[in-house]
Amino acid sequence: MAGATGKIDVYLEIGKKRTFAGTLDWPGWCRGGKDEESALQALAEYGPRYARALRMSGLTFDAPDDPAAFNVVEQLQGNDATDFGAANLAPTVDARPFDGAEHERSRQLLRALWRAFDEAVRAGEGKELRKGPRGGGRDLDKIVRHLLGADASYLGRLARKFRHDEGAELTGELRRIREAMLEALGAGVRGEIPTQGPRGGALWTPRYFVRRVAWHTLDHAWEIEDRAV
Repeated sequence: MAGATGKIDVYLEIGKKRTFAGTLDWPGWCRGGKDEESALQALAEYGPRYARALRMSGLTFDAPDDPAAFNVVEQLQGNDATDFGAANLAPTVDARPFDGAEHERSRQLLRALWRAFDEAVRAGEGKELRKGPRGGGRDLDKIVRHLLGADASYLGRLARKFRHDEGAELTGELRRIREAMLEALGAGVRGEIPTQGPRGGALWTPRYFVRRVAWHTLDHAWEIEDRAV
């Protein structure tokens, strides 16, 4: 999807040490670098990998091969989490409500990225994950459990609770939390989620929920692919 300029609209999350570039219309396609130029370059370089993640989604996506294809429409001031390596700010567009078609598109996109993560996990089974900066040395099991924990916290930002059964089989737990996330997303789209939680904290919009879940899922899928040896 291209903006009015014919280019792909992106936003920048600019920290003191790190910058993220993310596309507005393609949640999960978001990469970081030490500055704007390197972040946009990384975004272009990961376009083909994002296309592979979407290959069975039914969505039409053509990956550009040059940062010149991007149009920066918003710059956000990053924070400590940005510099730590987490894209964690919502662009202005995420305040807009979903219509029915956008809701269904988001469901398709999330299912595709979950499938990409599961494929990366299966491909990584029985392999050693290379140690180093990516992932901080987590093994495959810990990455999956980390994702489950993060997804549970994300559900809390849509006023939903999820209790992970530590003794349950991980594949089943992933399936269960994903069903809960799709249900919560639907409730948010229907306007059934308040703007603030019971303690007064701001809850997430459905658009930002999709963006955050998509980025975190795909970032760890690519981590597994990059570290598996």
